Amino acid sequence: MDTKTRLQQALKEALRAKDMLRKETLRTALAEIKMAEVEKQRPLTEDEVLAVLQKQVKMRRETLEAAQRGGRMDLVERTQAVIAVLEEFLPQPLSEAELEALAREVIAEVGAQGPRDMGKVMKALMPRLRGRATGQQASAVVRRLLSQA
Repeated sequence: MDTKTRLQQALKEALRAKDMLRKETLRTALAEIKMAEVEKQRPLTEDEVLAVLQKQVKMRRETLEAAQRGGRMDLVERTQAVIAVLEEFLPQPLSEAELEALAREVIAEVGAQGPRDMGKVMKALMPRLRGRATGQQASAVVRRLLSQA
């Protein structure tokens, strides 16, 4: 079952259970997906749906940081709950070791020699991550590995 369908099913369950936080979170996520589909004038691929969800999580993490700095514990708790709901629909993140192993594999495949080949490596690596690591995490690992080469 694809992620969008899982989101729709979870929304129905949240409506039945009268879980307001979950309902609002899922409706917002589905609305964002729908807006992206309207913008692209076609249904989103699974990767694109995951990217929308990741963007939502990233925005919520920024909100969380701001709320923590501002001492807004009510907002911190709510935002953490929203992030937890969204993360249920994202694939399990890669560990540092798994990410490094995948990066080494791609570096060997593209024949990267040093930091100047970073673009080639990232272009080949990002589709393989499929939402299991951020571009920032991947680039940090690739940069470190290429600088050692």
